Amino acid sequence: AGWFKAKFGTVTEAQAMAVPIIHAKQSVLVSSPTGSGKTLTAFMSILNELILLDERGELEDRIYAVYISPLKALANDINENLLRPLGEISAEFERRGAKPPGVRVAVRTGDTLPSERQRQLRSPPHIFITTPESLSLVLSTPVFSKKFEKVEYVILDEVHEICDSKRGVALSVALERLRGICGRDFVRVGLSATVAPLEDVAEFLAGLEGGRPRDVKVVEVFAQRALDLQVLCPAKDMTALSFEVVNSKMYDHLKEMVDEHKTTLVFTNTRSGTESVVYKLRERGLERVGAHHGSLSRDTRLEVEDQLRGGALNAVVSSTSLELGIDIGHIDLVVQIGSPKSVAKGLQRIGRAGHQYGGTSKGRILVFENDDLVECAVLCRAAHRKMIDRVTIPKNSLDVLAQVVVGMSIERPWTIDEAFELLRRSYCYRDMTKAQLLSVLRYLGGKDEFEGVYSKIWFDDKIGTFGKRRGSRMIYYLNQGTIPEEADYKVYSERGAPLGSLSEKFVERLSTGDIFVLGGRSYEFVKTKGTKAFVKSASGRRPTVPSWTGEMLPRSFDLSVLIGRFRKEMDERLGAMPDKDISSWLMEEFFVDEGSANTILSYFKEQKLVAKLPTDERLVIEGYVDASGVRHAIFHFPFGRRVNDALSRAFAHALSNRLGCSVNISVTDDSFMLTATKRFELEGLERLVVSGDIERILRSAVKDSELFHQRFRHTATRSFMVLRNYKGRELSVARQQLRSRRLLDALHELSDFPVMSETYSEILTDVMDLENAQEVLATIEAGSRRVEYIPFSGVPSPLAHNVILVGVSDIVLMEDRSMLLREMHRKVLARVMGDEALSEYQFDQDDV
Repeated sequence: AGWFKAKFGTVTEAQAMAVPIIHAKQSVLVSSPTGSGKTLTAFMSILNELILLDERGELEDRIYAVYISPLKALANDINENLLRPLGEISAEFERRGAKPPGVRVAVRTGDTLPSERQRQLRSPPHIFITTPESLSLVLSTPVFSKKFEKVEYVILDEVHEICDSKRGVALSVALERLRGICGRDFVRVGLSATVAPLEDVAEFLAGLEGGRPRDVKVVEVFAQRALDLQVLCPAKDMTALSFEVVNSKMYDHLKEMVDEHKTTLVFTNTRSGTESVVYKLRERGLERVGAHHGSLSRDTRLEVEDQLRGGALNAVVSSTSLELGIDIGHIDLVVQIGSPKSVAKGLQRIGRAGHQYGGTSKGRILVFENDDLVECAVLCRAAHRKMIDRVTIPKNSLDVLAQVVVGMSIERPWTIDEAFELLRRSYCYRDMTKAQLLSVLRYLGGKDEFEGVYSKIWFDDKIGTFGKRRGSRMIYYLNQGTIPEEADYKVYSERGAPLGSLSEKFVERLSTGDIFVLGGRSYEFVKTKGTKAFVKSASGRRPTVPSWTGEMLPRSFDLSVLIGRFRKEMDERLGAMPDKDISSWLMEEFFVDEGSANTILSYFKEQKLVAKLPTDERLVIEGYVDASGVRHAIFHFPFGRRVNDALSRAFAHALSNRLGCSVNISVTDDSFMLTATKRFELEGLERLVVSGDIERILRSAVKDSELFHQRFRHTATRSFMVLRNYKGRELSVARQQLRSRRLLDALHELSDFPVMSETYSEILTDVMDLENAQEVLATIEAGSRRVEYIPFSGVPSPLAHNVILVGVSDIVLMEDRSMLLREMHRKVLARVMGDEALSEYQFDQDDV
């Protein structure tokens, strides 16, 4: 206590509320904004207990607490939150002439040396620090797992970052396996940034006992650190300027902000965007700027972090790698370029500024595109109102289940009923049926005879028991983990000439006939073979897939609904209130600058003059005929890209069957566009797909797609059907790919086989958002959302420009994109004002 008072003076709100609960040996989930001393909260309570035991001579040689963090950069944080305090407390004891506490701490990750592992086995630490993957491994090490028999506390850090992924699924089962080894429950402490819905995350942490959620207290700290968040636009009105001018002004503005602050952290949404921003800032004379993203080597990233902490850099530009708790010293400004795509992510990134307790989070969102501006304005209001997007926790993941079962088999032989009971205690498998477990056991036990599918465990289906085979341990230790390896595809022309490379995430989005830009040229996608992609030239044709596909985060559904509602608010005000009052309302309510307010106003006024303004209740299908006479249907459905991905594929499949020709798709967060070579009418298009049928249509639509091939490899790797490492030999992704293709050919028609079933499930719930797509269709059927039409014409409405140009936004084609945008804008104005009136405002081309 003396040390704590001297160091911090007072406790934070999170600490005052949580420490007594932990002290009373009750489980707790602590949710509070970044920088409120959460990690220290958990460690302080436990250190206090251990030091008291040590003083009484009762500290045993065993593991008392397990601390789990999803971060690789664990060591930095632990140093800050545990080792340094422990060192300072020891110094305080020595100063008083007392024996310093003998509390031992050890870290166990994939990088821990064998000698250190042996030392931990001989003399187990009192506080065992690890990652989710390493915990699963040590629980399957019979000798070491005994050291966990008397664990009293488990701390789970950054819960919000892991609970909505398959890493979280594996971890929730690992906690139940640990509970099985202990034979009784332990105190569970969950630490999370602001997250919703809290009840679900608390149940994820606590698990179930006897079919009911275990008791867990929830501490939610509302006292948001002072939030200074604004949306800035680089021009007085973006609708009046070309893209290049706006873009250039944005970088000038960013440079000014960096110059005005000591240390600035800049977030972009893609790795290529990160490199581009660094380049543009250096072009403007800023020397002390660094890049930090996942494609850089670990050494480069650590060097940038050190320079940042040491004050050697004025600015660092990052994609996602600096979002989480890595300690990077004092940041006084965070700039987000473009929308962070969800309120929670926005708050987490902005929270990196003034990271210490009581500091102000100063953030600016810089925007250079109309739809993005609307999105950021709505996000900014939601952030100030603490309206956080809900996380979705995956359930019944059969690929993770296969991995877990192999891990359990190494421990000891199990009966089906014992295993079923343990697995159902995990929140993620609370609804699992025995039939699902049996299907996975049959696959792992080699009961389904397929060429190339070998057993990983022994399984006696007559007696109902399973256990390890020779080789089970090796397979598990070398292949465990849920994060798939990404491959790069080499791109070749039809004649076999190499053209460059594409990421796997990009390739999985391609369908035959899609057009994309590579190295400044347009190509049409033909097929893939192994890790080769074959294309043919498509010069002069409009790209249908933008280059950032696969890298760009989709917008959350909750934020998307708020954007639809905002459009309705604007629709009601336009024409009913003077423009300057609307501008003032936008600036006050949405924390945007004057240029942003003017731009939003001009953008929506133009839309309303030529067409209807789509909202979350009034959906609009617009017809557009391009210069070649090809017909496009633009669905103004502002529900985010995951919902629109599901809807667009289903509608394209249904329309293609009706017309007997292929239908191309372009998708954005605000709309999707279907393009067909044959004539079709708009009326009744929304009735082509109904909520009860969309899942069947989507399963049929994705069955032979590139997306299915990729995701099958991921689920097959997680299920140990395709191994990354065989008997200590690494297998290249290309080899894994070939094996996965062969297996897929064999299993193609067996949609109930666990690995196939999980592939469909991952595509429908992770890549797409089937549940909310069904909800949108159901509300159209019920009439609570109505669909209106804008007839076919050669002049697209302003809100349609983005989806039409979705593939043209590639850097090399910026000039063409600007030209096209200007041309479309001119058409819109001509339609509003008439050609003659417009000509008064225009220079003659020759004068220009």
